[in-house]
Amino acid sequence: MMTSLRVLSSPMDLIRNDFTLRLDYVFSGDATHTEIALAKMGKLEGWWGRTVNMDRFLLRGNGQITLRDSATNQVLYCNSFSTLFSEWQSTPEATHTRKAFENVYLVPMPKNTAYVTVQIFDKTDCIVASFTHVVHPDDILIRPVQSPYTLVKCRYVHKGGDSREAIDIAIVGEGYTKEEMEIFYRDAKETADQILSYEPFKSCASRLNFIAVPVESKESGVSIPLKNEWKQTAFSSSFSTFYSDRYLTTLHLFDLHDALASVPYEHIIILANTDNYGGGGILNSYVLTAAHNRWAMPVVVHEFGHSFGGLADEYFYDDGTDQYDLNVEPWEPNITTLVGFQSKWQDLLEMKEIVTKADQKLPAYKALVESDYKVGIYEGGGYLSEGIYRPFPTCRMRDNTYPVFCPVCQRAISRMIDYHTVTIAE
Repeated sequence: MMTSLRVLSSPMDLIRNDFTLRLDYVFSGDATHTEIALAKMGKLEGWWGRTVNMDRFLLRGNGQITLRDSATNQVLYCNSFSTLFSEWQSTPEATHTRKAFENVYLVPMPKNTAYVTVQIFDKTDCIVASFTHVVHPDDILIRPVQSPYTLVKCRYVHKGGDSREAIDIAIVGEGYTKEEMEIFYRDAKETADQILSYEPFKSCASRLNFIAVPVESKESGVSIPLKNEWKQTAFSSSFSTFYSDRYLTTLHLFDLHDALASVPYEHIIILANTDNYGGGGILNSYVLTAAHNRWAMPVVVHEFGHSFGGLADEYFYDDGTDQYDLNVEPWEPNITTLVGFQSKWQDLLEMKEIVTKADQKLPAYKALVESDYKVGIYEGGGYLSEGIYRPFPTCRMRDNTYPVFCPVCQRAISRMIDYHTVTIAE
């Protein structure tokens, strides 16, 4: 007796492209405990996320979210992410304090009952928390999310293509008062222009949209705890995150996404109305950077490398950071511990043998040449001077004065742009 194989539908056949499902979570715990809780669900008009490669991950990230059809268990959509919470867990404070962090993820609204699974990984690539919950698309408690910042007030500072095909990047103002909105629009235009001046963004400008969202704050500027300056701003952004004076972040992601509810967006850049140096970038969460420091534009490009491209920092200072396990290959495409180097930039080097952690004598690769530099294996990166390696002597992910992303970082960004916009063969 012959049996027929069940042919799975395309993910696009099982989702609604006229609504986005917004999922608000709270991640909490300490250095050794992680918990995930659903805070609420909401819906937005339109689906502006990717419509290709919906059922596959490009990067592992520090966490992953997966939407599955309940009847077939088919993956309808998945994405990876990083969080401030996971980063905080490696700090000394996490050894004696419990904290909670807001996180927001956007997935397409399923046509039928579906399951959402959220997983968080530790630095050894082990799952430390996993949470699955059901989504009924007709659930009357899925609240429509609305924002006062309508498209009438928003401005495209660069429009490369239709929102359903291009990547939508919202640029949001933080610490700009009503009277300072024209300053914000100029800052947003300068930000988009700066990012688009770097390859591969420059060559892919037709696949990128930047829209300025003018969120008003009660006070001008942002909070600087080191100076005892506390401001009433839209997202309560603050320097001194984890007691690092130049680390600028916001913990109020629910408010941030509320402000964006009326515009198409997949990625977020927050411009802080301050000349104090600093910023931060988190994969598939947001970039937040000071807009008026003399290094503002170089910093926003660097941080966008984190949030959009999933790139790691290539500088190092050996300050006791504990974010990487040297026995595990990092998921970021531009650093390696040599444990799984074959998955990184080995193909850009002429010699193809696999380098392992046990082989401390690195082969003398003939490398890809750019100007006077070569793609190779250079020790130092990911905050450590030993045990982690970067692909190039210097790069936009290492030095604010360096004018380009290195070839390996450029390739990683190109792959991310393709992941969003082009069907990639398995």
